[in-house]
Amino acid sequence: MTKGLFPKRSSDPVYATLDDWILHEAIPFSIDSSETLNASIDKIMASLDNSVELFGFGEALHGGEDILILRNRLFQRLVETHGYSAIAIESSFPRARAVNEYVAGRGPASYDAVQEAGFSHGFGRLDANRELVEWMRGYNADPTHSIKLQFYGFDSPTEMMFSDSPAQVLHFVLDYLASIDSASGEELRLRIDLLLGQDSDWENPAAMMAPTKSIGLSPAATALRIETEDLIAELQVRRPELVAKSDISSYLEAMHYAKVARQLLNYHAALARTSGKPGERIVEGLGLRDLIMADNLAYMVSRERGRGKVLAFAHNSHLKRGKAEWQLGTDLLIWWPAGAHLNEVFGHRYAVIGTAVGVSDANGIGQPEAGTLEALLTAVPGPARFIPTHKGQGLPNSKIAALPTRSGSMKNTTYFALTPKSFTDFDWLAVLDKAAYNRGGPQLATMGR
Repeated sequence: MTKGLFPKRSSDPVYATLDDWILHEAIPFSIDSSETLNASIDKIMASLDNSVELFGFGEALHGGEDILILRNRLFQRLVETHGYSAIAIESSFPRARAVNEYVAGRGPASYDAVQEAGFSHGFGRLDANRELVEWMRGYNADPTHSIKLQFYGFDSPTEMMFSDSPAQVLHFVLDYLASIDSASGEELRLRIDLLLGQDSDWENPAAMMAPTKSIGLSPAATALRIETEDLIAELQVRRPELVAKSDISSYLEAMHYAKVARQLLNYHAALARTSGKPGERIVEGLGLRDLIMADNLAYMVSRERGRGKVLAFAHNSHLKRGKAEWQLGTDLLIWWPAGAHLNEVFGHRYAVIGTAVGVSDANGIGQPEAGTLEALLTAVPGPARFIPTHKGQGLPNSKIAALPTRSGSMKNTTYFALTPKSFTDFDWLAVLDKAAYNRGGPQLATMGR
């Protein structure tokens, strides 16, 4: 297949109007009806290439309770019927290890112990995430289930206005090395800890908007980047020995943590740059974050290969195939999201659903304006429906590009409406008439994408 093009296939439907497309292709379901929901999920899975290893499910906003419930039920069906063994959500990669230990029946005895430590963005406080994790723990506790489920976070160790110190990921690697070669591990730890300094110096939230507040290009940070490269090189050079004295899974995990440390240090360096236009450093940071997301997901797919497939859950903007856009004040920020990288890496082994919402009073989303995609998509029977995009093939393109984009949210800045590009950004659309606000969620004024 030619990169970026979707050749017409004889099996692709052709419709005279978009209304015809939606009416004939929509698969109605209700989240509250396991019969209609499971049947619609099964139809989606039957439509996908059998080689799909990574299946994305995007959310139109952070705060859509019904989208999270749909995600939970989708994952349960994928596990029970379609060979999925793991879920990865838009939460900190290193923190999620604590949640996975809980899911495995190890570590803490209650979810409360991992609610904060195991998630970023405050996502551990969402009741739907608690329900997901508890279901996974119960599933794993059943001895008849020979393949145990894995929980991952695939976000970089950053927040929208905050970035972690690299200490946690580097110490994970140093602990691994010290468990095999204590002398070498402790020698490296002494050098690295001296350069790390205080976590608070790295985690200054003012650094996102003010490069002079970042230590990412300080002499110590620059030296730490070199030490991290040396650490990666040592792991690579000593691979046969390290694998023999541990195991291949532990070795690959340590190596991935080391690479995450490298990328996180690059992120901090980007925050510290003062040259260029004001928005350029933010765009670079956003692009690095999504690159880390994509690399994390590729690593997770490789870990699950032979056990099962992976469901990835994040904002639509992270999982879409086309460029991501964010209007920040007067600046339109544009970058390549994780989904675009994954499309290059996996090709037809990556598929993704994007979601849309008709109305959400709690999230400040009113009725979609006439003629917008959301208005057209919610006009067919629901209360929810899946609609295949066929990558835009058979679509009456002359009229699609002129469709207006609906107005945004009055409360929730993470809400992004559909655009004509959504037909090529996603394989399917899941469109809900309504969505409540997350149980346990933070106040909307504090939320970021």
